[in-house]
Amino acid sequence: MKKLFVVLAMFLFTTTYAQKFEAAMEKGMIQFKDAKSPDEMMATSAFFERVADAEKDKWLPYYYAAQTQILAAWMNPKSDKDKVAEKVNALILKAELLSPNNSEIYCLKQMTAVMQLTVDAMSRWQSYGAIASEAIAKAKAADATNPRPYMLEGQYLMNVPEAFGGGKAVAKKILEKSLSMFETFKPASPFHPNWGKEQATTSLAACQ
Repeated sequence: MKKLFVVLAMFLFTTTYAQKFEAAMEKGMIQFKDAKSPDEMMATSAFFERVADAEKDKWLPYYYAAQTQILAAWMNPKSDKDKVAEKVNALILKAELLSPNNSEIYCLKQMTAVMQLTVDAMSRWQSYGAIASEAIAKAKAADATNPRPYMLEGQYLMNVPEAFGGGKAVAKKILEKSLSMFETFKPASPFHPNWGKEQATTSLAACQ
């Protein structure tokens, strides 16, 4: 009887814990969707980081805390993108410790490298371009069904001169592959990354 009580108590604790996490993630995702300014996006990042620090064993809150930092930086032309990258990389490290060799986390690494590259493309394209390419290669290898690495690669190559292996013709094929993959991609849960199809569609249209 005592053993049964302990098992029941553990079950109820685990269920309550899971429900609390799901409720926090749902709140964060709504906040993310509604964010329309850099400040609102930063507030969303702070919320996800608090969720992550409270949970300590979940990589997804750290992922979204990092992603929203990147998006806030793009929304604010005056943002110090190198400083943002420091914060993002710290969040990525925490996520990666919880979920090594994760395709989605490699995508964040590519996004961070591209963000830093744009600070001074002429002097940084070689170093940060290499980091971005390596991250995409690892993202593909970690999950062959993930369309986001191809979407990000296509977006990046659109802005790379043809002489260096880029251009719209090259990007077009990669973006088409990404969109084809989006048709069959299924996220592991309602909270797992499921973005990118709209961006791939817009980028492909720009390649026509």
